[in-house]
This record gives sequence, structure tokens and C-alpha cells, in this order.
Amino acid sequence: MALKRIIWLTLLLNIGVIKAQSINTETVDYQILLSPKFKTEINDRSYKINLLSPYNLTKEQVIENSKKEFQYKLSNFDALVEKSKLEFNEKLKTYDDEVVLAKEKFEIENAAFKKLSLLERLALTEQNKNPKLRIPAKPEYFPPSKPVYSEPNLNNYLIIDNSVLESQIQISGFTKTSSFYDINIQIDKLNLIDNNNQTHGNQPTSIHIKKNGQELLNHNIFTDYKLVSSSPSNSVNKVTIEKSNINNIVKEINVYLNEQLGYQSIDKSIKLYFVKNKDGKYDDLEKAHIYATTNLKKINPANPAVTESAIAGLKKALDVWATYTTKIDYKDKKAVYNSKISTMIYFNLINLNLALDNKSEAEKWLNQMQENIIYMDLSSSENNELKNIEKEIYK
Repeated sequence: MALKRIIWLTLLLNIGVIKAQSINTETVDYQILLSPKFKTEINDRSYKINLLSPYNLTKEQVIENSKKEFQYKLSNFDALVEKSKLEFNEKLKTYDDEVVLAKEKFEIENAAFKKLSLLERLALTEQNKNPKLRIPAKPEYFPPSKPVYSEPNLNNYLIIDNSVLESQIQISGFTKTSSFYDINIQIDKLNLIDNNNQTHGNQPTSIHIKKNGQELLNHNIFTDYKLVSSSPSNSVNKVTIEKSNINNIVKEINVYLNEQLGYQSIDKSIKLYFVKNKDGKYDDLEKAHIYATTNLKKINPANPAVTESAIAGLKKALDVWATYTTKIDYKDKKAVYNSKISTMIYFNLINLNLALDNKSEAEKWLNQMQENIIYMDLSSSENNELKNIEKEIYK
């Protein structure tokens, strides 16, 4: 009898597990378009850049100069050989005189040495201070090597010019076909100073933006001196420092222009909850999940019409979830729409509104969730997610 009871209880527990809602999560990747500080109509999204800098060196110029230098050395090689022979002959002439002087010096020192007492001579000899005849080495002729051309190491040059710099500056969502915006950029020369045996540098750069001929923005960067090397300026590789600095300047220019004017697409992801719909009790919630996942993937910042259609589909999902917040029975765990389902719905409402940059709507649903949170048995990961949501909404 006891065995039958155990089997019966086990069956009841298994039936309860089967009937419990199975809630899972799905991470959906999507793109969003960041709005700039200054909005521009689609047809007007064009610009022209005029950039001035102290740089005008190209790879071709470096190679050409290297070849010219080689040709100069080659054409002067015969003269260099003749000059080296003349210099060698002069050394030979002076060599004979140096030998005579060395012998005379030795004879004088040796005569004085012989006049010393035996003990004095022994003492100087022991100290290796006795006179010695030191004949200078005879000069040996080494003809100069004939020049051999080798390609220049381009890493030793700052190969860049204004047109290259201009090509590296891009505003997302814009073309360079016309000049709705005129952008004038002035990059000054790199200045290096020493401070406590360290090298600091600045490179003042100005950005002027005109819209339809009227000045819109005037911005300066890299005016302050900053540490560029822990070594003094006379021991640093200026080309390496300047290359790095120019890269940083171009990067900063792009960041600034895109913050002010650009329409930048960025990749994001969202976590959505869904309930397993075995017996059709959650058809509407399943449809809402499909609306959300499908339309998030459709968002295309480069195609406003498709994006608009996708957002309309996302609003359908939001409407379904919003409707079902009114059908929750928080106190009945066995209800079809119980507190477990409410947790799923609220997280979806909050996360999707945040994804659409609707912070006020997200906050509204967060507040409503918090009013009923005493009925929700949140896991530790769900509690952490809620804390992160609060930070994002209230930052």
C-alpha cells in the first residue's frame, strides 16, 4: 500500500512539472541608427572637406628622392675615388716624417735614460717606463665602395599628404558629392617639449563647419600638451611619434564629426523571454515573440522605409505584451497567466522599449513591475538583470 502511495505521488509530481510553464530566453542581434546632435534631411546629407596640414610627402616622392641620391653618389663615385687616393698619398708623405720624428724622440729619451744610475734604470724598466721606439703604423689604402641602390625603408618617413588625410575622414550616412556642409580642417605642426626628462607634445587642430555658407560649429582639439614618451625629446623617434599623433587626430576628427552630423549604425543585442506554447494557451504571446524577433532583424538603418515597417511590427509585439499585463493573476501560481508569465512579459516590455530608445516607456513598465515584484520569485540572474536595467534607465 505504501509503495502505491509513493508511485501515485511521483506521478502527481511529474504531471505538475509537465504542466509548469517552460520559459526560455533568446538573444537577438539588431542594428540601430544613432541620431546626431544636428539632424540633416536625407537629400542634404553631403559634405566637402578642405584640409590643410604641414604634410605633403608621398611614397613616390620618397622613392624618387632615394633614386636621385643614388644617381648623385654614382655619378660622383670616380671623383670620390680620386679624392681618396690623393688623401692616401698625403698620408704616406706625412708618414715618413712621423717615422723620423719617432726615432729622434726615442734617441733623445734613450740618451737621457743611459745617464741615470743602474738602480734608477731598473726601477723605470720595472714600471715599464723605459724609452721605447714606437713607429706609427703605415697607412693602408682602402678604396671607397661603389654605391649600390637599395629601396628606402618607408617606415622611416611620414608618408602622408592632405589628400590622403581627407580620404580618411568619413561622416556616416553622408556622401562627398556636394557641399551642403563645408568642413575646413587645419592641422598644425607637431610641437615637442621636455618636462622632467619626458617628451610632451601638442598639435593644434581646428575644425570649422559651415552649413549653406553659415558657420555652424568651431572646434579645437590637441591644443594641450600631453605625454608622448617617457624619454627626452632628443632620444625619441619623431617619425613614430608623429605617425601615432596623426592617427589619433584623424580618429578624433571622425568621432567629433559623426557625433555632430553622422548617422551611425551600431550593432546591438537584446534578450527576449518566451514561453513554450504546447497546448495553444500562449498563442498570442508566441505571436508577439515572433513579431519582436523577426522585426528586430529587419531593422536596416540604411533603408528608412524597411526600418519604419519593422518598428511598426515591434509595436505590435509591445501591444500584445501590454494587453496581457492586465490578465495576470499574481496570487495563483497555477493560473495560466501567473507571476512567472508576468516576469517574462515585463522584461520584454522594458528591454524592447530600451532597444527602441523609449526610456520613458521602459521606466513606466519598470515601475509597474516593481509594484508587483513581491509576487515574483526572481532568480539571482533575473535580479541582476533588473539592477542593470535600472542603471540604464536612470543613468
